[in-house]
Amino acid sequence: MIFLKLIGGFLIIFSSAILGFNYGNRFSKRFENLCFLEQCIKILETEIVYGAYPLPDALSNVYTKGNKKVSFIFERIKSHLLGSREGDVFNSFLSVADTVKDELSFKDEDIELFLSLGRILGSSDREDQEKNFRIVLNQIKLLQEDAKMEMDKNEKMYKNLGILMGIAIVLILL
Repeated sequence: MIFLKLIGGFLIIFSSAILGFNYGNRFSKRFENLCFLEQCIKILETEIVYGAYPLPDALSNVYTKGNKKVSFIFERIKSHLLGSREGDVFNSFLSVADTVKDELSFKDEDIELFLSLGRILGSSDREDQEKNFRIVLNQIKLLQEDAKMEMDKNEKMYKNLGILMGIAIVLILL
């Protein structure tokens, strides 16, 4: 009987620790993905401003050259852009916004910045595009700083909280 209680207690602590680690890892995942998104946007800027590639080709090159954890969204944008009748860039960005938020652990302000990139692409000449890319990249830097502070503050807390909740549940059940 005691053996079953020990196994049950261990399973409770283990499962709550996994929950705490999963929730805590969302903070580091957001920071990491914002860094990868910055890299992809820099590649996109290079392709459009300096390479003068058409947008679908530039998006394809971002997918090829960027980190696949984030660059897959640019391939989806390209597919939507080529598959839609109106060929609206913003609607293509909007079509992947929910996927981006869920899969990359982004917050609403991250998605809004991502959508603002979709609003500005193809709406002006290359010089204005370059200025707009600089603005977006500066905003990403600010979001990265925010994500880093959140990660430092919350990640360890949620991991420890998961373990401690499991121990508390086991103590209550004993």
